[in-house]
Amino acid sequence: MAAQSARGLFRATGNTSNVELKREENDFYPTPPEPTRAFLAAEYPRLKSFNKIWEPAAGDGAMVRELRNCGFEVVASDLIDRGCGAVIRNYYDFKTAPAKAMFTNPPYTECNWRDGKGGWIAHALENLKLEYMALLLSWNWPGAGGLAELYAKYPPARVYLMRWKIDFTGQGAPPMLNAWFVWDTKWQGETALRMLDRRMDFRQPSLLDDEALI
Repeated sequence: MAAQSARGLFRATGNTSNVELKREENDFYPTPPEPTRAFLAAEYPRLKSFNKIWEPAAGDGAMVRELRNCGFEVVASDLIDRGCGAVIRNYYDFKTAPAKAMFTNPPYTECNWRDGKGGWIAHALENLKLEYMALLLSWNWPGAGGLAELYAKYPPARVYLMRWKIDFTGQGAPPMLNAWFVWDTKWQGETALRMLDRRMDFRQPSLLDDEALI
């Protein structure tokens, strides 16, 4: 899942000790509810067109619970059993997607260039042929030079930059901005950049209307 680097977290908190913060095993950083709720306030009109939504990095079920609370049928899966009732299966072992829409905070090392060569995105769009995918990633994610070819081949439909920093670790002073990157086969035209503020859920006034997402 998306996460701060140890070095960045030390810079943000002013801690200059020599102690190293270790990344959580398997990039497990549960997502606070606000990013999911804010996204649903904006994308609910599009998401509601799908019968099911797949959460393939379900973790402890943080996003799954938010989706189900808003009335969505969710298929949860993960590599590790963390007690949310997910199907335990490697993401790359799926040859057919259990739903046409994906919604997740993926392991960042599977999406960046240095570690994963963008493999998560390529598998979803080239092999699984998803119609819709929303990934919570670092705002800096598309800046890696190695991702240029993949990004040009599969540009997102919409990008939602969040106007607040998500505290994934619970240690305070998160150092980076995050964004939702949305791939949508119904979208035509250039990538749309939109700002996202904290929202409770889709029942509050949406940032977009139904027609804007078609």
